[in-house]
Amino acid sequence: MINPTKTTVPVDASSSTETSSKFKRRFMVRLVAVFIGGMFLDGYILGIIGPVTGPMRSDLQLDALSLGMIAAGPLAGIFVGSPLAGWATDKFGRKPMFLVDMGLFLAASAAQFFVTTGDGAVIQLAIIRFMMGVAIGGEYAIGGPLLSEFAPPKLRGRLLGLTLIAWYVGFMMAFIIGTLLHDAGTPWRLVIGTSTILAFVLFLARFGLPESPSWLITKGRREEALAIARRYVESPEMHDSITEEIDLRMIQEAQAAQGRTKIKGASVGMLFSRQNWRTTLFTSGFWFCAVTPYFAIATFADDVLTQFGFGGGWAGGVGLSALATAGVVTTVLLIDKLGRRILTVPGQWLCAGILLVIGVWADAPAIFVLALFLAFSFFNAGYTTLTQVYPAELFPGHLRGIGMGFAAAFSRIGAALGTFALPWAISNIGMGPSMVVAAVVALLGAVLSQWLAPETKGRTLADISADFSH
Repeated sequence: MINPTKTTVPVDASSSTETSSKFKRRFMVRLVAVFIGGMFLDGYILGIIGPVTGPMRSDLQLDALSLGMIAAGPLAGIFVGSPLAGWATDKFGRKPMFLVDMGLFLAASAAQFFVTTGDGAVIQLAIIRFMMGVAIGGEYAIGGPLLSEFAPPKLRGRLLGLTLIAWYVGFMMAFIIGTLLHDAGTPWRLVIGTSTILAFVLFLARFGLPESPSWLITKGRREEALAIARRYVESPEMHDSITEEIDLRMIQEAQAAQGRTKIKGASVGMLFSRQNWRTTLFTSGFWFCAVTPYFAIATFADDVLTQFGFGGGWAGGVGLSALATAGVVTTVLLIDKLGRRILTVPGQWLCAGILLVIGVWADAPAIFVLALFLAFSFFNAGYTTLTQVYPAELFPGHLRGIGMGFAAAFSRIGAALGTFALPWAISNIGMGPSMVVAAVVALLGAVLSQWLAPETKGRTLADISADFSH
């Protein structure tokens, strides 16, 4: 624990209003819903363009390079938006940035209705999709810290993990809705613009949400933090966590007053300080190694499976997506019972072994290869769920936003490498060696997690960050 002797912070009882348990539970449901809705929207935005690439290509006279620019726009936007929004949410607060981010979603989504036809259409659409990626990156860096700072410790892993389920569901729903609308003759601009409806609803739903007590504490606003806790927080464990954060902040302020330390604001440089480098290395490296092989294999599922003598289609691409979703759901159900580490480390060793077998066993039966790919998809998605949990738990409060934003941005490098490098690798070094390279990436993630992955089940955020950042 932070301090065995609790520090008493005087607060005028009239400065806060104690509310009913029903009100507090209703608030928590609302907070979870608006964040999960944002992640659903993330997946939807990335998935909706797939069913209409044909009419877009025909209407805008797109070549392969232009289509690639439009498709890659959100990935580039996430790379920029995650650390930028993380810095902003640590500086200006979770509450305003949570609303601003959805406002950007709404504006960019609506702008898709007005893309013109002509020479400037590609640039317009690429910029719009880039800005939507910035908003997606912001959702990682803002929503995760906000939810983790209100969630009870015994439910925190499950609630953070739900966001990845929402992403998968959003991506699949986009494919279904986009295909149905396209088959009904709906213009492609209206199809990709359907995300505007959900963005508008979520924008309105985010009005009136309170500021995070944890963020207020990092700014020295203890009375406001306690007032919000009394009004919105039901969990006794969360009240204990807030008290611990106040204790830690007051210790830091006392040390600063004595000239022993200096309290600094959030910056990228602080992520690599003596206190925080392990957290940054683990969360960024783990996320990178988790998504790099998956994005490559899932994106080119048909081509990969065809190379091994097994056609794609329902058994391939759809099967991989279904098993990935099942892996996430399984982890969400177990994370607060079994813990984080057991759902992180073994799966990575297993996936590294699976990819290595696929890579070196050139004459393996096609049905066996398919089974291995399906197993990889299940276990990889299972531990990838922890990429939404660990960063929100491990970084200290004053770096939680920028830390999660940096980890998300670094992971996009892996996603881009996996997506763009695999076709080249297949053509130049062959499918077997390409899978061996993927196995090496998974192996690096396993080694890193074996070394650094902590157990955070049921612990308060203050206790975790104090223990892991030293």
